[in-house]
Amino acid sequence: MKAITKIPFSELHKEMQLPSLAKPPVTHEQLVQYAQASGDLNLLHTDDAFAKSIGMDGVIAHGMLIMGFLGQYVQELAGTEAIVSKFNMRFGAMTKPGDAITCSGVVKQLIEIDGKRVAELELNAEKAPGERVGTGSATLTCKIEND
Repeated sequence: MKAITKIPFSELHKEMQLPSLAKPPVTHEQLVQYAQASGDLNLLHTDDAFAKSIGMDGVIAHGMLIMGFLGQYVQELAGTEAIVSKFNMRFGAMTKPGDAITCSGVVKQLIEIDGKRVAELELNAEKAPGERVGTGSATLTCKIEND
């Protein structure tokens, strides 16, 4: 997994492309573990034979697993200088075992609310360039008040 280079909140600017987070390829074992941890035991996520019996090529990842990847990305961007005050995601294409997910973001707006700097981010999760498996947004609120 590629780590995110920390960027001080004060260096963020509108339309800034943020460093990405590259996750290793999703594995079948990871899907089984996630199914057990989440309680979502739908065989579509863990049993290739079942997935094929309903017309799929094989198992697919839980959408919430991909949301978890984007959540990790946003939290790493926030670091110790900011808090994640809003976070949402829309699901796109299916993720299958072997797909490596890259999370990325862009600063869409910088504003001030109650004396604190706020960054509004646009987020993407892709399994290949241009092949989005999820999009979303997040708001980071700087913990330090402006002077």
